[in-house]
Formats: sequence, structure tokens, C-alpha cells
Amino acid sequence: MPDLLWPIKWVIELILVVFHNIWTFVGFGADSGLTWVLTVVGLVLVVRAALIPVFVRQIKSQRNMMLVQPELQKLQKKYKGKTDRDSREKFAREQMDLYKRTGSNPLSSCLPLLLQMPIFISLFFVINDAQNNRDGVGLLDAELAESFREASFLGAKLSATFISTFDDGFDGESVWAVRILAAVMVVLMSASQFITQKQIMAKNQNPDVQNSQFMQTQKILLYVLPFVFLISGVSFPLALVTYWLSSNVWTMVQQFIVIRNMPTPGSIAYKERQARLAKKGKLKIEEDSATESAESEPEKPSGQRQQPVNKSRRKKKK
Repeated sequence: MPDLLWPIKWVIELILVVFHNIWTFVGFGADSGLTWVLTVVGLVLVVRAALIPVFVRQIKSQRNMMLVQPELQKLQKKYKGKTDRDSREKFAREQMDLYKRTGSNPLSSCLPLLLQMPIFISLFFVINDAQNNRDGVGLLDAELAESFREASFLGAKLSATFISTFDDGFDGESVWAVRILAAVMVVLMSASQFITQKQIMAKNQNPDVQNSQFMQTQKILLYVLPFVFLISGVSFPLALVTYWLSSNVWTMVQQFIVIRNMPTPGSIAYKERQARLAKKGKLKIEEDSATESAESEPEKPSGQRQQPVNKSRRKKKK
């Protein structure tokens, strides 16, 4: 295990042991698979709660990215067809200045995922050490490591993977229990990833930026990320799949709450929120936009055009 991950692994073991002790104190069996599943879920709650400030920053950055798309499109048109080095450098510089000025970041949607990867990898090493009868680096001693390794949930060991075979020490019944449970959880993990991204694209984007480069990238990620999880998930131990599925459920619920209460202006979610507020009497329903714009325009004189009166004619009238 890389030395860089040692502190993260130590903290993960601490959180796992604390939650395991809490569940056993409440009355769950120390070696029960359900106890260890709830322990992993507890780890997810701690990690995701710690990442809430990052998530808020991500939402703000994503919203700014959507709002800045018209300016970005103008910038792209300005340098369209210019392939010389000087033009490319100017375009890159102006693009970065635009991102900096508006507080937007093209990688904002991947930030929580990137921050969780060291935790995910460290948890993998915790399970791997337990599988190989090695003590943890912190509070996860040999007894707890063995309990984690041998714990079964719905007939499937949490340390097993979908591609576990008979040579791994499982009997036929255990293999099929692992594969069925792993297949269901991996599909749910990928589906929850897809639904979360789809929520943003379907309800929380301004129609004006639907064809922008940023949204095209989001559409690619919509299908790529769930596919990656679907393929790689078959090699994850069930405890890791439990972590990622629980994390995705958290993200999905959190995203739903944010989109419902802080939608992007001009999006479908924004209009739905305005309608809800209007129904509750918290938002004054304004007149039709056409009428409103007509009233705001200066009144045009009708009939014959009035000729200007010069100074000499004014004097005669006096």
C-alpha cells in the first residue's frame, strides 16, 4: 500500500471500528453481515457529510458554468478557424480569465468523485488486508479483520466479488449468492449514477445552453461514468459496492433537494419552484410578459407626424 494512503486508511479503520462498536452496543451481532453493512454505511455518512462544503461549491460552480456558456460561445466564435499559436494562447488565456471572473470550473462535476477516490482505494486495502489475514494499520485488529472478512449478508461474503469462483473457497450456493447480490448492487450503483446526472441535465439546465460544449461534455459523462462503474464493479468486493451504492444514493437525494430548492435560473426546475411558491402565495404572479413589455415601452404618437416648431414661429404665436 502506498505510504501516502496510510493516514487515510488509519482514519477509515477508526470510523469503521467506532460504528461497529456502536451497532454491537445497540444489539447487533458483532460478526453479523448486517452489522458490517451498516458500519460501511456509517463510513459513507461521515465522508459525505464532510464533503458537503465541496458539494455546495460544486453546485455553485456548475451553475456558473451554465450561465457563462453564452459568453464562452462568443469567445469560441471569435477564435473559430484560427489555429496559429498566438490565437490559441489568447483563446486559452481569455477562457481562463472568464472562468476566474465568473467563479466557474469545468471540472466541478468530477470534484466529489475525485476526492472520494483515495477513500475508496484505502477501503479496498482495508478489505484486501482482511482477506489476507493481515491486521489493519490502526484500530482494526486481527479479530475485527477476521470478522469483517467472514461476514455474510444475504448469504454472500462482503469480501467476495462478482467474479469469485469455486477456487476462491466458496461452495456453489455461496458463489451464486455472491453473483446475484453483486449483480443487483452493481446495476443499482450504475443506475443511481445515471439518474443523478440525468437530474441535472433534464431539470436543472437553462435551455439556452443546451447545445454548448459544456453540456455536450455532460452528456458524454452521463453514459460513460455508469458504464465504467458497471464494468469495474464486477471486480469490487461487496463491501466496496455497498460503499459506492450508499454514496450514490446520498448524492441522488442531495441533488434532488438542491435542484428543488436552488435551481438554475431559466431551467425547468426553476419554473417548477416559482409555480410552487406562487401556489403557496409566497410569490406574486406577474402579468404576462408580452403585456409587461408593452407597458414598459414608451407610447408611440399616432396620426400625422408633428413638425418641429422653430424659434420665429414661436415668437409670432406670442
